[in-house]
Amino acid sequence: MKASAFLIFFSIVLTIYFLVNFYIYRHGLMALPKGTQLRTSFVWIFWALAICFPLGRIVERYWTSPVTDAVVWVGSFWLAAMLYLFLIVLLVDIARLSNVAYPWMAKAFGDNLPSVRLWTLGGAAALVFLIIVIGHINAVWTRVSHYNISIAKEGGPRKQLRIVAASDIHMGTIIAQRRVGKLVRLINEQKPDIVLFAGDIVDEDLGPVIRRNLGRKLEQLAAKDGVYAITGNHEYIGGAEAAVMYLKNHGITVLRDSVALIDGSFYIAGRDDRESARTTGHKRKEVAELLDKVDTSKPIILLDHQPFELGKAAAANVDIQLSGHTHHGQLWPFNYLTKAIFEVSSGYLKKGNTSIIVSNGYGSWGPPVRIGNRPEIIVIDVTFTGAKR
Repeated sequence: MKASAFLIFFSIVLTIYFLVNFYIYRHGLMALPKGTQLRTSFVWIFWALAICFPLGRIVERYWTSPVTDAVVWVGSFWLAAMLYLFLIVLLVDIARLSNVAYPWMAKAFGDNLPSVRLWTLGGAAALVFLIIVIGHINAVWTRVSHYNISIAKEGGPRKQLRIVAASDIHMGTIIAQRRVGKLVRLINEQKPDIVLFAGDIVDEDLGPVIRRNLGRKLEQLAAKDGVYAITGNHEYIGGAEAAVMYLKNHGITVLRDSVALIDGSFYIAGRDDRESARTTGHKRKEVAELLDKVDTSKPIILLDHQPFELGKAAAANVDIQLSGHTHHGQLWPFNYLTKAIFEVSSGYLKKGNTSIIVSNGYGSWGPPVRIGNRPEIIVIDVTFTGAKR
């Protein structure tokens, strides 16, 4: 990412991050009696937790160790806690606002109002802790989603094809040896003909990936037609060239605005991520341009990380498009936001003759927590039925 663009983006995000934390902090402080050890402990613990994520992510860009790992892990969980504490505090403020219009709190609680505030703070902390625990268990409970798709084209000598796909792995500090090993086992258990990764394989910084030698896990993938991938926005955040080279050195063919003909039977087309234009100034190819010299009588499978402008794939005679990026919101209620932004936030959509599948993703960004959706890998059993008569 260009230095100027990164600094502007980082400054905005960091400002919002600390404003939200300060909003939560001020309300927590109001619930605690002045001059008590509990209030002093709250101040130190709160800001120690709040600073972990930005501090850990900044430091690990230059130096990674078990210490930075621990800081990033704590900070990542705090991100999820921050979201749900913010929502709870917002509800409390709505209640306080209603009290201005109609003073019901004094009547309901009387002299016990300070105790109610303290119990509310404790209850909020306990509830958020429970949400985080459940969400973390859910975030590692991967499902295998199956799709059966018929394509009215000849597949050469093939009548069937099994694709196993994943997106948004986010290999790094959080998604490390155990989770990547589980991904490889899950994929191999499906006995794929070909493996496809729809972007965000690496979680921004390559340092933690190299230190853990996660590429060795990817080398264990077994598919007779190979393993293909595209870039996602996170490859560009951390430096796309280095990430792509790392993946290539570990047995993955990365398609960057390029097309591969597999066994003379079908095409895999891979678009570079749309982030490339903003971070490098390089504008990626349009779908029609990418497929300009492709024999469209053969089946075409398109990898495009961010599921925008889906009609372009249908217009270009693409048979299957695989995307990710959305995480289906990852944390409720962000799923409502991704549903509003994307034509399909998760699952299957048929557009013309094109089957579009958007994955929830395998890993997670930030918090290793999922609320309202599950991580997944995708199995697509394709049948080539021949050209329509």
